[in-house]
Amino acid sequence: MALFKKTQKQNMKETEEIKVDSGTLSETAKNWNVSEGQLVIDVYETDKELVVQSAIAGVKSEEVDISLENDIIIIRGERTNPVEDENKNYFSQELYFGPFSREIIVPREIDTSRIEASIKNGILTIRMPKIERAKNKKIGVED
Repeated sequence: MALFKKTQKQNMKETEEIKVDSGTLSETAKNWNVSEGQLVIDVYETDKELVVQSAIAGVKSEEVDISLENDIIIIRGERTNPVEDENKNYFSQELYFGPFSREIIVPREIDTSRIEASIKNGILTIRMPKIERAKNKKIGVED
């Protein structure tokens, strides 16, 4: 199973859908023919936190950029091929090398000051403590 693989059909579809004046496109959209992989992720919650996990083997922590923008976690990075050989004749190629990204909508209110991220054994883990609001509150009535 390819974690970062994009099919040629997906790339063609995306290219066909973007037909706008290039003056309004971002740099990424202008270079749309440049393939970018998408991370495969798991998102789950415990009683106290939201957790995002992704297999990201071969990428060092300093090669990953994680940001939070308007309730969206954005993970970006690049996986480089450790063996650069121009004379490769592939029979099968499923490993993805190159830029990758993933955007995840945060489904709960979180404490942004306590988000932690780590890579261990090739797994990126982002832990986001949830903010719990009081669910029940007694409201007094004045006379």
